[in-house]
Amino acid sequence: MPGFFCADFAVIFEDMPVCLQKIVSVQLLFRIENTNPGIIIENMKAAAIQPKAFANITNIISEVFIMNVPFVLTPGPTYINDSVRNEMSRELSNPDIDPSFYDFYKNTCEKLQRLMDTKNDVLIMCGEGILGLEAACASLTEEGDRVLVIDNGIFGAGFSDFIELYGGNCVFFRSDYKNEINVSELESFLKKDSDFKYATVVHCETPSGISNPVDKICPLLKSFGILTVVDSVSGIGGEELHVDKWDMDIVLGGSQKCLSAPVGLTFLSVSPDAHKAISSRKTPIKSFYCSIAAFDGWYEKKWFPYTMPIHLIYALDKAVSLILDDNYTERHNRIASAIRYAINKAGLEIYAESGFSNTVTAVNVPPQTSFEEIQKYILEDFGILVGGSFGYLSGKVIRIGHMGENCKYENMSLMLKALDAAMRKAGVPLKGSLPELFEKGYNEYTSK
Repeated sequence: MPGFFCADFAVIFEDMPVCLQKIVSVQLLFRIENTNPGIIIENMKAAAIQPKAFANITNIISEVFIMNVPFVLTPGPTYINDSVRNEMSRELSNPDIDPSFYDFYKNTCEKLQRLMDTKNDVLIMCGEGILGLEAACASLTEEGDRVLVIDNGIFGAGFSDFIELYGGNCVFFRSDYKNEINVSELESFLKKDSDFKYATVVHCETPSGISNPVDKICPLLKSFGILTVVDSVSGIGGEELHVDKWDMDIVLGGSQKCLSAPVGLTFLSVSPDAHKAISSRKTPIKSFYCSIAAFDGWYEKKWFPYTMPIHLIYALDKAVSLILDDNYTERHNRIASAIRYAINKAGLEIYAESGFSNTVTAVNVPPQTSFEEIQKYILEDFGILVGGSFGYLSGKVIRIGHMGENCKYENMSLMLKALDAAMRKAGVPLKGSLPELFEKGYNEYTSK
């Protein structure tokens, strides 16, 4: 496609009236296979478009996107590949009674098993990622059960809401919110008190950009006979994950994060130990929709507990296939490393002090500006939607979502160009150009 942007086209484009330039830009967006503005701009760079014409085209492309839909570079939902969106337009059958759909659902679950590196059962449920968190707690918790809540962030603490809702008693292991969980301190805690039915832990704390060492935490808990429930909604498909090797019992994911599929699905792997704990309950699960047990024997019976959103599962299946064909952990590692390099070298501050996530980076908002000012400028001038945070971090950080389809060089280069411009407009002193530093960090990573 870069060849489309020839020098002759640049001259012609520059001489066009602005209204005609806008029409041509719209046509470009629809003719290019991937209507990602980062890719379009990189294509024009590769074609050596003259600076003035390049500026006109990029400004109009940004304006066109603002008139339509912003370019989403948030930490979920993420940008969705055209091939994934197209799956939602397939002709639909009736998922309740079509035998072929049960095989399709099963095949998608098997792809998720490969992605999660597990032989454990995998289920896809109709509802955003939070449904998976509640379903795990609803299915395991009985009145009076002691549950360990491992808390170093908003979602870690949030597990307690579901546990208490279903009658459990929460005991917290609290840790510094700027750092990953200290496994040695957790071990010391467990030596004093390990009488828990299960423990909850977050793989990637999306609000703060911190990943926890679940590869060490889960085997440690299992050595004390404690089942584990792991929120990996922002980890699966971006961070390394080996469910069976790491002794994980229930691991939860969501469609809209690193998988870059449409919002609306949660999926979870369930170990034999977790199945045993659920099936040996003394009391019924206090929910139907949130019950993992409601799926027992679904394939043999050719029966789902509720009608499956067939169009979303078509899209999820395609998204998982794309990830399985990609060296996604290396891509996320490289992009995340380059972003952190650029942020640090430019003199900005990353919120986290350790456990840096490979899927999201939270940058402290400098005192010269506000999150609202930065978000508004980037949206209006670049057509890019960036995320802030919530809870105790509301208004205090800018979150860069380098996960899934967002996690491409051209996307993050464009993101950092916009952030650089926003910071300079707000009077924030930078020690270098964010996109140039990103490029340097990206290239240095490859030479390691």
